[in-house]
Amino acid sequence: MNHFYKTANSYFKERFGFKVYKLALDGGMTCPNRDGTLGTRGCIFCSGGGSGDFAQKQCGDIKLQLEQAKARLSGKNHGEHFIAYFQSFTNTYADVDTLRNLFLPAISEPSVVGLSVATRPDCLPQNIIELINELNQIKPVFIELGLQTIHEKTAQFIRRGYELKTYDEAVSSLQKTGVHIITHMILGLPGETKEMMMQTAKHIGNVGSHGIKLQLLHVLKGTDLATFYEGGIFKTLSETEYIDALCHCVLCLPNGTVLHRITGDAPKSLLVAPMWSADKKRILQKIREEFSRRNILLQ
Repeated sequence: MNHFYKTANSYFKERFGFKVYKLALDGGMTCPNRDGTLGTRGCIFCSGGGSGDFAQKQCGDIKLQLEQAKARLSGKNHGEHFIAYFQSFTNTYADVDTLRNLFLPAISEPSVVGLSVATRPDCLPQNIIELINELNQIKPVFIELGLQTIHEKTAQFIRRGYELKTYDEAVSSLQKTGVHIITHMILGLPGETKEMMMQTAKHIGNVGSHGIKLQLLHVLKGTDLATFYEGGIFKTLSETEYIDALCHCVLCLPNGTVLHRITGDAPKSLLVAPMWSADKKRILQKIREEFSRRNILLQ
């Protein structure tokens, strides 16, 4: 039996009619896990950049920030169409007027065809949901939710700070706006078996997330996770273990799910483990070969 999934590239080409590139941006926000609302140290795996280590830093002028982000991409491509991707920390963790004054100028740029916002499910009150709906009437909006796992014991260990029902409720609210929902999931979290990872993937598919970002657990310098790793409290997945778990998780998803990520990047200057993950091109090739062997077809 064949299983069909979409790559991000094919999905965006189908959606827009041309190739688009993401401009990773820093919206200047923090996170309830860092400002004292829920904690001050963040999730145990999160770097000082709030998962936005590759994002263009805030400069006080969103149009200039977009141009600077384009310049960073210019050596890799000559794209003309972009998605403004607010990546660092929690990008709905501000009052609604602040968010409107940030997002609206970004999507008003002629070369920007859509808006992507990375956030937490517990930072989506009704007035922000209404703003998202308003923006989605102007240009397509993509909301990325950091779930990582459905297992409460793991969630407590990584200091996620909210219950699974909060994620489920956020997905339900966002579905009413018509936005494209992308869920982040980490493979290899301490104590989790392959079966537990598969349960998370299955839940993400069942609850109605349109896409998924599957991320290998990276151990980064300066994080509490690095302290645990160096203390021998857990081991990271081997290359073989990761690819096998990835395949099993993908097969738990409904056909047609958009695979926005199947591995991940970590700044090499911060990476502690697993070091095999630093060669992303080689890993992607091995994943594609294993997908083909298991009749996982990418459209």
